[in-house]
Amino acid sequence: MTPILVFDIETIPDVDGIRRLDDLPATLDDAAVAEHAFAARREKTGSDFLPHYLQRVAAISCVFRDNNGFRVRSLGTPQDGEAALVQSFYRVIEKYTPQLVSWNGGGFDLPVLHYRALVHGIVASRYWDLGEDDREFKWNNYIARYHSRHTDLMDLLAMYQARANAPLDALAKLCGFPGKLGMDGSQVWTAFREGRIDEIRNYCETDVVNTYLLYSRFQMMRGGLSPSEYADEIQLVKDSLAQESAPHWAEYLAAFDA
Repeated sequence: MTPILVFDIETIPDVDGIRRLDDLPATLDDAAVAEHAFAARREKTGSDFLPHYLQRVAAISCVFRDNNGFRVRSLGTPQDGEAALVQSFYRVIEKYTPQLVSWNGGGFDLPVLHYRALVHGIVASRYWDLGEDDREFKWNNYIARYHSRHTDLMDLLAMYQARANAPLDALAKLCGFPGKLGMDGSQVWTAFREGRIDEIRNYCETDVVNTYLLYSRFQMMRGGLSPSEYADEIQLVKDSLAQESAPHWAEYLAAFDA
């Protein structure tokens, strides 16, 4: 089978970038810099959600499904800087050429990764191939919206209509899956400032499992999996998570069973 890589990122304000762009004093602490950016954004748009290019990657989590089974991990270590995390993501693509799967990856995660890779000077030639190196990529690549090498499941299910988009947590729960546990995206910046990076990574991991479960259900809906194959896949996920020692998986499985 073609390896499947489900991915999700968690982000925080790029406070160093904001200082540079807005010529803020170096003595202004990170919280104050972020609040300066939030206030400017609220005044302009009514929301404090910063634009993609001012987001910094704090965690990248992935489900990897291939002939060897199902694995879920966060890339790098809690101590790794942003450049190492982003490079690790593109290195996986370079090595395996996987099928990418995301929930709103085309609208958020990938544009952020593009900007951060550009800032850090990261090379990602396989990802950006549009057929120059591999002719098959002319007709099916990671970049074109309607190509399947990257499936943004939210975008696809909404028929590429933003007004039809659904939140991952809600749809996962409607399908009987656990949904989000522990925190949501709005709490990541606070958790990061408090040094709770492990909690952020754990939260991100549950998101990619939710996405993989929905992707498996989608594959059954479109005929890519039979109902019995789908049931086997869900059981594989449960069995694989039951072997994990991290406590958030016990909580996740308990919510699943409920």
